[in-house]
Amino acid sequence: MVGPRTVEDQLRSEYADLLSTMHRTRLAIETEVQHALLPVTLGLDQYERITVRARLKDCESALDALRRRQDFGLFDTEHPEQYSLTTLPDLVGVRVLAFPHHRIEDARQALLPLIQDWVSDPVPSENGEDSPIAFKYAGHWDRSGRVRSEIQIVSLLIGLFWEAEHAAIYKPTPNLRGVAKSLEMKQRTGAVITALKEFELEFSRLIESATENESLNR
Repeated sequence: MVGPRTVEDQLRSEYADLLSTMHRTRLAIETEVQHALLPVTLGLDQYERITVRARLKDCESALDALRRRQDFGLFDTEHPEQYSLTTLPDLVGVRVLAFPHHRIEDARQALLPLIQDWVSDPVPSENGEDSPIAFKYAGHWDRSGRVRSEIQIVSLLIGLFWEAEHAAIYKPTPNLRGVAKSLEMKQRTGAVITALKEFELEFSRLIESATENESLNR
């Protein structure tokens, strides 16, 4: 005898139903974002980079994300119908990685016309600076669609660090998630983010200074 479906079973079934739409949305967003960035990318100097990376949130990550949004991190098994993965803001994600630092704003300005109606949710700087660590926007790429997407614009160095951190702690070993939340690891992570930001800002300052000197010597 087969027992009633759990909330997780219901959500896994929903994920399977959404998957083809997620793939189409990912392709559409990645293509249009790269097209919108062309005026910036065509003007990049040899040492500058703007890279676009797209991904689909995998099924178990989506379930975990939705579970964490509930009271006490638990699903109400008596009312499984109230849960849907379509409430998540980032089933499809696109990350724009920019270097050096001023290219972040160039990329953001190029993309704003595409996402002017999306919800802005920047990642704040831990030391209280006005400039956020990353810009995030969530919304529906296809207004008639069910899948919500997120576009993130972040420094190349910080974005790559986040990828390494996520792959090392979250993906292969879910039992280590507490490590990332420990005070010691938060302090180390904050120190890395600060160091990367300082490196980028100093690099930008030196480039600007060298450019000005070259102009004066002509």
